Amino acid sequence: MILTLMFREYCHLCHQMRAQLQALQPELKFELNVVDVDANPALEALYNELVPVLMHEHNQICHWHLDESALRAYLAKLG
Repeated sequence: MILTLMFREYCHLCHQMRAQLQALQPELKFELNVVDVDANPALEALYNELVPVLMHEHNQICHWHLDESALRAYLAKLG
């Protein structure tokens, strides 16, 4: 399972969510792909004010702050 974090280097919320996700990785068994939205104009336009955004494929799990219960529910639903 690969989760994607839409990220900005200068965003403290982004760094906070990445750290929280990294702490959960051993338990929840997912890979984390971090994407810098500022490196891609299309992604910047799409996610500009929402970052950080946690995604799985095209599904948004949460944004701004990690919603651990939403993440756990999403992963449980996938089995």
